[in-house]
Amino acid sequence: MPTTTVEHIRRALEQAYPPHLAESWDAVGLICGDPEAPVRKVAFALDCTLEVAEAAVACGADMLVVHHPLLLRGVTSVAADTPKGRVIHTLIRAGVALFAAHTNADSARPGVNDRLAELVGISSGRPIMPKLDSLEKWGVQVPKQQAEALKRALFDAGGGSIGNYKECAFNVEGRGEFTPLAQADPTIGQQGRHEEVAEVRVEFVAEPKRRKAILAALRDAHPYEEPAFDVVAMEPTEDLDTAFGLGRVGELPQPMRFADFVQQVADALPETAWGVRAAGNPDAMVHHIAVSSGSGDGFLSAAAKLGVDVYVTSDLRHHPVDEHLRAGGPFVVDTAHWASEFPWTSQASEVVAQACPEVEVEVLGIRTDPWTISAHPRVQ
Repeated sequence: MPTTTVEHIRRALEQAYPPHLAESWDAVGLICGDPEAPVRKVAFALDCTLEVAEAAVACGADMLVVHHPLLLRGVTSVAADTPKGRVIHTLIRAGVALFAAHTNADSARPGVNDRLAELVGISSGRPIMPKLDSLEKWGVQVPKQQAEALKRALFDAGGGSIGNYKECAFNVEGRGEFTPLAQADPTIGQQGRHEEVAEVRVEFVAEPKRRKAILAALRDAHPYEEPAFDVVAMEPTEDLDTAFGLGRVGELPQPMRFADFVQQVADALPETAWGVRAAGNPDAMVHHIAVSSGSGDGFLSAAAKLGVDVYVTSDLRHHPVDEHLRAGGPFVVDTAHWASEFPWTSQASEVVAQACPEVEVEVLGIRTDPWTISAHPRVQ
């Protein structure tokens, strides 16, 4: 049987949590380790703290998979006497690779938010912030003799790819006409003289993220000083209920009191010193629920627009919540950040176990929630 390597584990995780789903500011993927190194055991945790790194080494793991990237923010040193450097050195000395699936795991289906939705007792429907696979339709006119060279440049820049096909285009022959002004430097024709040219209109589609590269290629490869082209956004065709994206919206099987729902959330999530707090009428009946794992007060207004009764997330702040509630927004439930995301580690371990059954998996049960004490006034 071929040896399972770090690269095999990476491929399995990236298939489940595609890197392109990560937010632009994120840093996901393999953080340290040799892709060709053999893997017999993979450990899973939410954060790569020093305690977690030492536990991964102690349990005999060859690879550690976490949710929060260790090197999300730039560092100038990973010397062993710095906090992050100490973690990196601990892993490298023991031959343990480190991999992170962060916002790509949040948006994937199934992902972090689907697990949270399941735990709090709702169906896992549309995302709060969907990532729809929309395309842009391009059209560009070019002299017939230069059409093939231009298409090659556009294809190389990412244009013309649809599903399992590439280099897709539609060509329409016609005649272009123009009059160069005195300031022009025409490739064809003369200043002040009207021209007609046999041209081809090339139409193709591309992902919006390719726009900058395609535009640069178009201007560089097109023979005209001022190429004529247009870009039109196409409507997404996928079902919102199955779309990728951050957060999930769903329904409880039956309406229930808000206070009972808050208790249901507290009973379902891993216990922390912080516990669960909420804002809303305890006796109000709730049914439509939105959830967003991790820090989610940036989605308060988006959740409100979806008409839900409750929004469950973490790291809520005083002023945003106060303004949200005064504006008539849904009730809110504030969980510990770690508690809303840690259950994903079991899901990620199942991904690896199914893809590489010969590899042992272990979820490290270390609570990396930083809060350790919760105090309330003594009852007199």
